[in-house]
Amino acid sequence: MEERNKKLIFLDVDGTLVPPGSNIPPDSALKAIQAARANGHKVFLCTGRNPAMTAPLFQYDFDGSINCAGSYITCGNDILYDRPMSDDERDHVMDAMKSRSIFCIMEAKDASFGDQRADRLLSMKLPGKLNSELLRWRRALEEDLGVVPMSRYDGRPIYKISFLCLRKWNLRRARRILKNHYQFVLQDFLLGLINGELINRDFDKGQGIRRVCEYLGADLKDAIGFGDSMNDLQMIETAGIGVCMGNGSRKLKKRADLICGDVDKDGLARAFEQLGLINYHHAFA
Repeated sequence: MEERNKKLIFLDVDGTLVPPGSNIPPDSALKAIQAARANGHKVFLCTGRNPAMTAPLFQYDFDGSINCAGSYITCGNDILYDRPMSDDERDHVMDAMKSRSIFCIMEAKDASFGDQRADRLLSMKLPGKLNSELLRWRRALEEDLGVVPMSRYDGRPIYKISFLCLRKWNLRRARRILKNHYQFVLQDFLLGLINGELINRDFDKGQGIRRVCEYLGADLKDAIGFGDSMNDLQMIETAGIGVCMGNGSRKLKKRADLICGDVDKDGLARAFEQLGLINYHHAFA
């Protein structure tokens, strides 16, 4: 980038830009993003969501998007990276994950195909706090956010697989088979449920940031990543500055450079000011 003080800002979606499962950012976040871009910074979405589930947010101005946990990346009108599973990879993964105790969602670019058995598990009245990815899954199934029954899968390319189970040892066989080529990204263990993502080692959110920076000729030290859950770890560790939301994972907070306020308490806007990206009072005048 031509000016050294210009930054690349990467925002997770669920639990960071919006309340989990929502598509409406706080007004303060939108104003902060607008002000940051007016100051010459670039702002990207960096999410596990596929483009279809992210589409409602594209109405707001962003400079690009890292989707499917890094397997599909755009910058402006350019596609920088497009890495779906091959048919053989998909079949191998789904065979390894085949279990009465593991519930999966296969995510294509334009649709998601869910194991409907998970409905019963997610409809239980669970005490305490749900992590943002589990909330996203619950709301996606409850509100029909592009998730259709697995029986309707039509063979289109799959980019990522999310999973839900009751115990870590339910994943033991699958991890043994897949560990050399896939990361099992587990969210914080809450309420007796384990949820996470199965991500090819060819990509992740951190590698997505690297690809965007290389494309724009920017230094990684000028990248700032905002996240809230453990699937944001590579983003937090790769960016020059990693920020965890106040409502985020305790584990992620320990790895972040900065902890800001909650997503619904002007956390992003205040952090943008703290990092010198905007003048808060001018942005909200």
